[in-house]
Amino acid sequence: MSAEPPKEQPVKVFAAAVYECVRCGTRTTQEELSKLPEVKCICGYRVFRKARPSVVKQIKAV
Repeated sequence: MSAEPPKEQPVKVFAAAVYECVRCGTRTTQEELSKLPEVKCICGYRVFRKARPSVVKQIKAV
């Protein structure tokens, strides 16, 4: 009988969040921002907004 370590469950990532610099408009992902020592754009600005997809969801009224 062998004692195997428990298998790790894969982490589900639905979609990488894309952020946009407010000053210059450079788009970057959450992964790229987490690799940096501080959250800052290449232009030096620290304010980002979450970029929205261009597709608009339409929901049928009940």
